[in-house]
Amino acid sequence: MLTGDMLRRSAERFPATPAVIWQDTRLSYAELDAQANRFAHALRAGGLGMGAKLAFICRNRPEYAVGFFGAARSGAVLVNVSVLLADEELRYVLDKADAEIAFVEAPFVEKLDALRAQLPKLREVVVIGGDGDGFAAFIEGQPDTAPEVDLHEDMAFCMTYTGGTTGRPKGVLASHRARAITAHTVAVEEALDERDVVGIVTPMFHVAALNIMFQPAVLVGATCVLMPAWDTAEFARLARETGMTAAFMVPTQAAMMVSDPGFDAANFASFRKLSFAGAPMPDWVQTDLMAKLPHLRLTQIYGQSEVGVLTSLRHWYLPDKLGSIGRQAYNVDVALVDREGRPVAPGEVGEIVSRGANLMLEYYGEPEQTADFFRGGWGWTGDLGRMDEDGFIWLVDRSKDMLISGGENIYPKEIENALYELPQVAECAVFGIPDPKWGEVPAAFIQLHPGAALTEAEVVTHCEARLARFKRPRLVRFVEGFPKTAMGKIQKNILRAEFQAGAGAESKEKNR
Repeated sequence: MLTGDMLRRSAERFPATPAVIWQDTRLSYAELDAQANRFAHALRAGGLGMGAKLAFICRNRPEYAVGFFGAARSGAVLVNVSVLLADEELRYVLDKADAEIAFVEAPFVEKLDALRAQLPKLREVVVIGGDGDGFAAFIEGQPDTAPEVDLHEDMAFCMTYTGGTTGRPKGVLASHRARAITAHTVAVEEALDERDVVGIVTPMFHVAALNIMFQPAVLVGATCVLMPAWDTAEFARLARETGMTAAFMVPTQAAMMVSDPGFDAANFASFRKLSFAGAPMPDWVQTDLMAKLPHLRLTQIYGQSEVGVLTSLRHWYLPDKLGSIGRQAYNVDVALVDREGRPVAPGEVGEIVSRGANLMLEYYGEPEQTADFFRGGWGWTGDLGRMDEDGFIWLVDRSKDMLISGGENIYPKEIENALYELPQVAECAVFGIPDPKWGEVPAAFIQLHPGAALTEAEVVTHCEARLARFKRPRLVRFVEGFPKTAMGKIQKNILRAEFQAGAGAESKEKNR
């Protein structure tokens, strides 16, 4: 299914239904459809041919919705760029993506302007919002009928850059078909329909908001409420005033919502469906949500930019399967395999893999990394898990995060799960640090709840009571916060680098 057809069909079915709500702006499905057509025509009139790259550097707002479907109808490739990137990261992504035109929200124009001399392929910048709003002028006068473009489902239409938890971000180039499969998967697994009012509360430059919530919502004809930045009180207000029924959140947002001192269940009287992914959700958050909002139906999903949604844990499996990421979702193939690609038995650790048209086309401009991802007909996620006899999967860890200490495999997530049993722990991250005797040993970085107290000895004692002794943290460090991606994933690569830099500095100081 072509992406543009999703919007067209909903506009035919529900022309007057609000498709997008943002501040005081409301776009009906008929209006969004027409504006997407104008955007597609404007791109082609501006010389962006088939496969040309256009970048969006923008928070959640109606222009993003127009650009998403308009680009899909034009044959050009939409490159979704995080507004949180540092200058060098932004330069790298735009250059690597071969972006020819950038649509930039006004607050981020100055940053881009400072980089223009280093981006010879970027020939035009269109400002969104602010005093110099050029978006309306860009599409003004263009036909509101669909352009005649020879498109096919297997053509590339969008690129999302990975969060950079392990190094340089990679451009995940996806086809219409791949994202359509994900949209249908989510619509089924999260039970979305045209009656829903869906909160888009994570950044649309990430696959989770754009392809795993916004696109499925449009597919079924739901109304999307766009939230440009997360704020707990503002979310409660929007939920109450718009009659919001559904949303996708990262665990950090869900934790902030349910633990807010001003939490009032009355604000969420219509709120029925909450899905989450992006990082491990502490069990206490799910338990609190079920207690405070008993009418709320939780759906945990698991996936990646490269593969879409792979598993789903529906609310009726709670609390029996609490902690699991669910089992193989509708419309996809999933398996757990060993390093040679052989299926592992229930209870054994294996890497999660998937195959089929839901997979990305490539890491753009990265043939070696693309080849490493596609092996034996499967796409390898890099995530390790265990599957029980019922087919439910529990994440063990990232394969790259596993450390080997004295010849023993240690999965940091296992230690993190033990740490989350301590009520004082708000968030934590465990990773390997060099050790002259054992090769690597676990280090635990911990952020406490406000006002909570905990000692290193208490942490180690707790872990020794629940885990094999060699898995206990050899270093415990209490921190005020963590570096994170836009989707709330703790960036352990940054923690490792900062630790190693600090250790190196200490070593030099001692040797002076």
